[in-house]
Amino acid sequence: MSAAYAAYPPLQLAAGEGASEHRPLIITLFACFVVATLVITVWAGRQTKSASDFYAGGRQFTGFQNGLAVSGDYMSAASFLGIAGAIALFGYDGFLYSIGFLVAWLVALLLVAEPLRNSGRYTMGDVLAYRMRQRPVRTAAGTSTIVVSIFYLLAQMAGAGVLVSLLLGITSDAGKIAIVALVGVLMIVYVTIGGMKGTTWVQMVKAVLLIAGTLLITFLILLKFNFNLSDLLGTAASNSGKGSAFLEPGLKYGATSISKLDFISLGIALVLGTAGLPHILIRFYTVPTAKAARKSVIWAIGIIGAFYLMTIVLGFGAAALLKPGDIIASNKAGNTAAPLAALEIGGGSGSTGGSILLAVISAVAFATILAVVAGLTLASSSSFAHDIYANVIRRGKATEKEEVRAARWATVAIGVVSIALGALARDLNVAGLVALAFAVAASANLPTILYSLFWKRFTTQGALWSIYGGLASSVLLVLFSPVVSGKPTSMFKDADFYWFPLENPGIVSIPLGFLLGWLGSLVSKEEPDKGKYAELEVKSLTGTGAH
Repeated sequence: MSAAYAAYPPLQLAAGEGASEHRPLIITLFACFVVATLVITVWAGRQTKSASDFYAGGRQFTGFQNGLAVSGDYMSAASFLGIAGAIALFGYDGFLYSIGFLVAWLVALLLVAEPLRNSGRYTMGDVLAYRMRQRPVRTAAGTSTIVVSIFYLLAQMAGAGVLVSLLLGITSDAGKIAIVALVGVLMIVYVTIGGMKGTTWVQMVKAVLLIAGTLLITFLILLKFNFNLSDLLGTAASNSGKGSAFLEPGLKYGATSISKLDFISLGIALVLGTAGLPHILIRFYTVPTAKAARKSVIWAIGIIGAFYLMTIVLGFGAAALLKPGDIIASNKAGNTAAPLAALEIGGGSGSTGGSILLAVISAVAFATILAVVAGLTLASSSSFAHDIYANVIRRGKATEKEEVRAARWATVAIGVVSIALGALARDLNVAGLVALAFAVAASANLPTILYSLFWKRFTTQGALWSIYGGLASSVLLVLFSPVVSGKPTSMFKDADFYWFPLENPGIVSIPLGFLLGWLGSLVSKEEPDKGKYAELEVKSLTGTGAH
């Protein structure tokens, strides 16, 4: 759910026509946000003195603050641009994305938030290693975290590069690569200097900006239709050319058995993947108590729920204000529906009001990408430094100072890799990369977390089979799916080597991850440490002895 839907070649229309004369305004807005967040980062960096400060912000954030930051981490470019576009083109079926993303938080609240906060210290590997052999389990957890984060990062970087370069009128390949590099450098600065404290404050600022920007456009759209939802929906249905079918299920998912199955697969990955996303999981460690962790998820549900309700208005508003042909001409996936709706509601192309609204929405989208990028980088660098460097390579003998230094160097390395891959992927459809991130999180991370917390017979072998099996199966199925080849919207349009018919592998790889964890534990010769499980159970449920 990130810049998955942010392959924005189409913003040419808006950027070229409506924004050219107001480009200084767009640049100013971007610059103000970047400068403000850098000031916050430097301020937070001066207070980052220990490993706890770097990884968990000193566990000083309140439930509300963390809930706001979690919202900022979760509501990415796909939420803002992708859902509105899906609704604008497919009506009811697009609206189902909003429901899926919101329901996912109930899984996080009921199954993961509190036990994880009580059981771990800084990373997912802490929970898994508590009752199993540390080195192999931490290596697997670190590998999975880094893979998920890198693919998510690649999607964000590619989307940011294309979005910003088009809005600023940059058309050359060198210019686009420079934008990707700029985003990467900002990401490295945020994490290396500010750590979790700086990243959290950036995410809070971004969440406020995103909610404010979305609220503004939602208000203006509703004002246009005199706050009459029936009128808005009726106009959208009529303008779509689909009539009443636009407000009923089946336009996108329902034409064939494969499309129905694909929807179920995508839904499973979204709902279960959220509770296994590393950059979301580490947010639960930033609060002082399990009660605060629970409160932060409740706040996040409220904020995210309000946001997704507004995306419904954005999507149907775009359908009512714009012709479907114009949306598709701008972007085949409808990703620019929200910016084009902002341009239209402000007065249309070339108008000052439209250009200002477009500039605001674009700056918010850029802020969204930067905040999510910082969270992802921190998750992957923390996992490398804490799980792989400190506990596998140094066998637990690294000092806090050495560990934080390793995390900062890991941030630089991950940033460089992301810049390189983002530059290569700047013209690719990145939906497959995000689908892969969610599928890996749901297939590899979630089964091992749940088994570790709630099944006393779970073993090290079960954890390794689950993580590596879920990782390998999800990667393999996405590589040989229509997301990568065989369709005009594929990453490689001219190639055709797919044999897996679904665009999301969740319906296969997620049950496989759970099955392998169960099977690996059953055939393992290792005897589970029931005493350790009992300790973990008490710790996860009561918070006794939690950090």
